[in-house]
Amino acid sequence: MVTVWSDIGCPWATLALETLHARARERGADLTVDHRAFPLELFNRMPTPKYIVESELVVIAARLPHLRWRLWPGPESAYPVTTLPALDAVQAAKSPRVGGLSASDELDTALRRALYEQGRCVSILPVVLEVAEECPAVDAAALEQELSRGGGRAEVFEQWRTARGPHIQGSAHVFAEGFAEHNPGVRYHWTAPPPEGGFPYFEEYDSTWADKLVDSLFKIN
Repeated sequence: MVTVWSDIGCPWATLALETLHARARERGADLTVDHRAFPLELFNRMPTPKYIVESELVVIAARLPHLRWRLWPGPESAYPVTTLPALDAVQAAKSPRVGGLSASDELDTALRRALYEQGRCVSILPVVLEVAEECPAVDAAALEQELSRGGGRAEVFEQWRTARGPHIQGSAHVFAEGFAEHNPGVRYHWTAPPPEGGFPYFEEYDSTWADKLVDSLFKIN
């Protein structure tokens, strides 16, 4: 089992998850991620700024074009101002009525692709449910019922409180047996504090962390 603490609106977390899932597919490993919320907007007490997200997105996508990410294609008025509804849905999908842990993982992946590849506003429930309907493992009607009763929100806030402790360093933080790393494989820095003319400088990405993790979990030689 792999546990990942992250925000859907964090490009670095999405890079880590894309890498991890890709390595598992390559090896034919049946990997499911247990997602835990690291809601950046609650930590920072503000929406995650579009200029930060897109600056990070550009440097990652330029180095790794196979991700097929793109800049926000719609009007700025439609840009997601919150990821809490999406984070709620990922937690609510863990209910056996909705599909369980594998459904939650599938929905998390689909919501990230909806945001980074398709330019869909995952801040609003209708879009979250549209994405859920596209996930074979997710019972979208059951998910809507769970969310209508507040499902997922208590879990997101409880996970936020846990993540404020010393052991969770940020989005993403990946945990597995014998493995714990924040932003695995990534080395980068901001050239100056944003928005004061700074840019993220992506120094290195060593994706072998995912090879080693998947191989160790599934005892692949």
